Amino acid sequence: MSTAVLKNAPATMVNGRTADGDASWRTNPVAQAFWLLRLGFTLAPILFGLDKFADVLVDWDRYLAPEFADVLPWTTHELMYAVGVIEIVAGLVVAVRPLFGGYLVAAWLGGIIVNLLMQADYYDIALRDFGLLLGALTLARLARAFRPGRANA
Repeated sequence: MSTAVLKNAPATMVNGRTADGDASWRTNPVAQAFWLLRLGFTLAPILFGLDKFADVLVDWDRYLAPEFADVLPWTTHELMYAVGVIEIVAGLVVAVRPLFGGYLVAAWLGGIIVNLLMQADYYDIALRDFGLLLGALTLARLARAFRPGRANA
């Protein structure tokens, strides 16, 4: 990594502020990254969760591995309703507590990845969700810098 990149990197963060006191999302790239990820991982799960009830984007039922549908007492469509509720809750948790919410969404995405790999048809979506999982973990790590009253750890 070049020294020019390191010179432009923000200084150590404490309570979401750099050493020079810059906490503005307009000028602080760390704050911008945190807020972009927080907004994205709030809105996306809520919107996808709501769509489980409307099926506007896609027929979600086809994404559930038959192994899960066969062992649970509900229909695939009823399971998708439960998935929708869980996704909405996960998005709300990210909005309120991004440190915990980032890890919660990452775990949820891990479960989705396992479900997709079990079907052997959706490797491309599983790979995309792995990228999202990394983004959720990044949000959780950045959230540590923006916790009130705590130093960066």
